[in-house]
Amino acid sequence: MKKLLLFLGLLVAGPAFSQGNNYVQNYKKFDGLAMTPPMGWNSWNKFACNVDEKMIREVADAMVSSGMKDAGYTYINIDDCWHGDRDAEGFIHPDAKRFPSGMKALADYVHGKGLKFGVYSDAGSQTCGGRPGSRGYEFQDALTYASWGVDYLKYDWCNTQGLKAEGAYETITAALRKAGRPMVLSICEWGNDKPWTWGPTVGQLWRTTGDIYNCFDCINDHGSWKSWGVMQIVDKQEGLRQYAGPGHWNDPDMLEVGNGMVVNEDRAHFSMWNMLAAPLITGNDIRKMSPATRDILTNKEVLAVNQDKLGVQGFRFATKDSVETWLKPMADGKWAVTFLNRAKKPRAVDFDWKANPVTDDLSKAQLNAATTTYKVRDLWAKKDEGTTKKPFKATVPGHDVAMLLLWK
Repeated sequence: MKKLLLFLGLLVAGPAFSQGNNYVQNYKKFDGLAMTPPMGWNSWNKFACNVDEKMIREVADAMVSSGMKDAGYTYINIDDCWHGDRDAEGFIHPDAKRFPSGMKALADYVHGKGLKFGVYSDAGSQTCGGRPGSRGYEFQDALTYASWGVDYLKYDWCNTQGLKAEGAYETITAALRKAGRPMVLSICEWGNDKPWTWGPTVGQLWRTTGDIYNCFDCINDHGSWKSWGVMQIVDKQEGLRQYAGPGHWNDPDMLEVGNGMVVNEDRAHFSMWNMLAAPLITGNDIRKMSPATRDILTNKEVLAVNQDKLGVQGFRFATKDSVETWLKPMADGKWAVTFLNRAKKPRAVDFDWKANPVTDDLSKAQLNAATTTYKVRDLWAKKDEGTTKKPFKATVPGHDVAMLLLWK
C-alpha cells in the first residue's frame, strides 16, 4: 500500500516538478548583434547628468545632418540620470520633467531617423549618479526597455555590494532574453573581474578599464579611483586581443574626440580605437562639432579599418624612439598599419617593409613584403603612397599618427 501511495503521489507531483523547467533561465546573449564594433553616441562624456529629451532629439537630428549616420554611426544612447521613480508595482519611469513625452515617444523619434536607441542602468541598488538601479528589478526593467523599443543597454557597476559580476550580468542577460527584444548589452564593469573571460557569451562588449579621461597622456587621481588618459587606456589593452571578435568586443571606453584635446591628439585617439577594433561611441556634442572634429569622426577609410568583417584587434608590433608600430590584419589579405608618436616632438619614421615580415599568431595572417608587393595608402592624407617595394618614410608630428592601408 505504501508503494502504491508513493507511486500515486509521484504521478500527481510529476507535472509540477516538470514545470520547473519553465523557469530555467537563458544566460546567453542575443546572437547576431554587433558583428562589427558598435558605432554611435553617448551622453555622458560631454553632458554627464544634464540630459533631457530636447537635447536627445537634437543629437539625433545632428547625427543625420552631420553625415555621421552615413558614415555608419547608429546608436543614440542616453547614459545616467534619465531615471525618475519606480511606481507601486516597481516599474521604472523616466524623469517627467526632463522627459515629459516619455521614453517610448523618444525612441520612436530616434527610430524615425533611421537610428537606434539606447539607455543606461546599473547592476546595483543605485546608478553611479544616484538614480534607481536595477538590482532586484532586472526582469521588470527589461520588460520596460523592450516596451519602449530600446536597442542598446549600457549596464554599469556602481553600488553593487556583495554581488559577483558574472552572475549579475547573466541575470540582466536572462531578463533581456525573457523580455524578447534583441538588445546590445554593454557590460560596464570596468575590467575588475576580467569580463573578457566570461563576457563573450553574456554581452556584445565589455569595458576593459576604468573611465577614460579627456587627456592624451595622463592620469586623473580621484583618491579612491582613477580615470585614465588615452595612452594609459591603450596600454591596458595588452594581452586582451584574443578575447575579441565579431559579436564580442573589448571596450576601452567611449571616445573623447571633440571634447578639448588638440586635433592631432584627437586624430591619434581615434586612429587607435579603430586599430583596436573598439566600439566607436562618441562622447562629444555633435550638434556643435568643428569641421576638424567632424572630419575625424566621419573618415570612412579609417572607419573601414574598425568595421572590417574579419574582426581582429590590432597589436603593437614594435617601439622605437617613442614611435610605436601597430598592425591590424584585415579581410582579403589587407593590413592596417599605424605609426603612433607618443612623444611631444616630431619623430622620423623609416620602415623597411621587406625587412619586417609578420605572422600574426592569433589570426595566422601574414605580411611579407619580401615575397608579396602591397600597395600603400595614407588614410588621413587620403592619398596613395606607392608600394612596399620601398621603405615608408615620414615625419610624424608629436602626439599624432601616420595611418596606412596595405593591400595586394
